[in-house]
Amino acid sequence: MVQKLQSVKAFSPTKVAEAHATIPETSQRSVNSEVRYGEVWVWVEHLHGKAAPVSWELLGEGKRLATKYETELAAVVIGNAVSHLAKEAFVQGTDKVYLVQEESLEDYRTQPYAIALTQAVKMFKPEALLLGGTIRGRDLAGSAATLIETGLIADCTALDVDLETGTFLGTRPDYGGNLMSTIICPKHRPTMVSVRPRVMKSLPQDQSRHGEVVNVDVTLKPEDLNTEVLNFVPIEKVGVRLEDAQIIVSGGRGLGSGRNFHLIEELAQQLQAQVGASRAAVRAGWIGYEHQVGQTGLTVRPRVYIAVGISGAIQHIVGIMNVDYIASINRDPNASIFKMSDFGLIGDLFNIVPALTEELKSTSTELAPWRRSSTQ
Repeated sequence: MVQKLQSVKAFSPTKVAEAHATIPETSQRSVNSEVRYGEVWVWVEHLHGKAAPVSWELLGEGKRLATKYETELAAVVIGNAVSHLAKEAFVQGTDKVYLVQEESLEDYRTQPYAIALTQAVKMFKPEALLLGGTIRGRDLAGSAATLIETGLIADCTALDVDLETGTFLGTRPDYGGNLMSTIICPKHRPTMVSVRPRVMKSLPQDQSRHGEVVNVDVTLKPEDLNTEVLNFVPIEKVGVRLEDAQIIVSGGRGLGSGRNFHLIEELAQQLQAQVGASRAAVRAGWIGYEHQVGQTGLTVRPRVYIAVGISGAIQHIVGIMNVDYIASINRDPNASIFKMSDFGLIGDLFNIVPALTEELKSTSTELAPWRRSSTQ
């Protein structure tokens, strides 16, 4: 067994210290002072009234940050006929919901949503605003930050608060994932951040939770509605999305060629798992980009992650830092992936993986109950 690393970080203390030194005295505030901070807000992303899971993940992290700020956690819901999302947000842990409902906000469109969010922010002045790092979240975050005239820390994997100054800290991968940089926004509020899905932990649901709903009236001019949604055609995906998988088997450069990816697929089939890949495997054209795990791919949070022939570059580690259990197969005993793993097998994957697959086939009946519980 190989001991698991609790974190992988390569901060630059000098750069962070210099950044803090630029904070004007008037903006340095202690959480113990009498200054009342604004609330911590989380934008609740939804599609046709169904909330994106990342929104509830951010409420969990937002609650921790709000506690540090000694303020309330609030969710902001934008759309039409979406009051049910306010109730869901309370169950997921928020203290308050700002509800923006307009007929013209039925479908997500960049400009109307950005203007509505901007008006709500300027009315109630939150301290920080968290958005999911999804396609819509990234789109809205950049547009709204421009209108609000504040800073945006994009693609964060960790958030915190400097207790001495009250400054919001956002940590994200930089330089191709080789460095984790902590970024601050000392002069403007709110600090806006987009956060990768599957990085933060949501709070336990509590059906008894209730809170205050604030109905927010926004003004949208005809010229603000500069696009029209004519039709919605969903993209069909087969199977479970990689971000939502409970078990993932990933292949890397050690497979040697795309022809050998069948070993990963066969093992994944026996485990009722999803197939992942390292950046090297995807760039080599062995498998599609939708399977890529890591800094330039997907951040995943399965119960079990099996890395086969993956060396463990920091770009890949960033995508699996929150996995419950990591098992690695690699012939190099010094491979970095073993430092991150709970279990490690040193040996030739071309011998180990087929043997493991055959063993699973022969014990398929015994494993059936375990498989059912792992996919629930």
